[in-house]
Amino acid sequence: MLRVRDAIDRRYAEELDVTALAALAHVSPDHLIRSFRTVFGETPHRYLQRRRVERAMHLLRTTTTPVTEVCLHVGFTSLGTFSRTFRSVVGESPTAYRSRGRVPAVPSCFGMAWTRPSTAAVVAVASPDPSDPSDPPDPPDPPDPPDPLDPLDPLDPLDPPGLPDPSVSEKREGDQSP
Repeated sequence: MLRVRDAIDRRYAEELDVTALAALAHVSPDHLIRSFRTVFGETPHRYLQRRRVERAMHLLRTTTTPVTEVCLHVGFTSLGTFSRTFRSVVGESPTAYRSRGRVPAVPSCFGMAWTRPSTAAVVAVASPDPSDPSDPPDPPDPPDPPDPLDPLDPLDPLDPPGLPDPSVSEKREGDQSP
């Protein structure tokens, strides 16, 4: 799977098909898709799209190349598909992303982590819908165990309920002490 991911990273701007990628890993195309998703959390196609969008993000913020040329340079053949995919990964249009201005001068490791698109949208789609009646609710959390240092704990075996506490003095009717 690493060989396939490396091939996608190297040749993201080229036309890649699952059959050719599966041949690199010596597996069938269906097995490649299942295994890649298990290992990396997304399909090879989705990974390829995300890598293309990451490269486009860099080009949009560091060059004055028109959006159409950036689209074609990173491997998309349709401006509409590029814009839709960019918006789904980044959360805003390519033009709006470019209007933020240049990336500030920081060490490259921070810049890459800061500008990397989030996969929160993918996680949000994969998480169950709480309003869906076919999804059973999660079981309630078990109660916390009693605190052994709590003097008011009703389950304290050394202080059975119903017996008076000797540390508390009760004032009786005949007592004259204050």
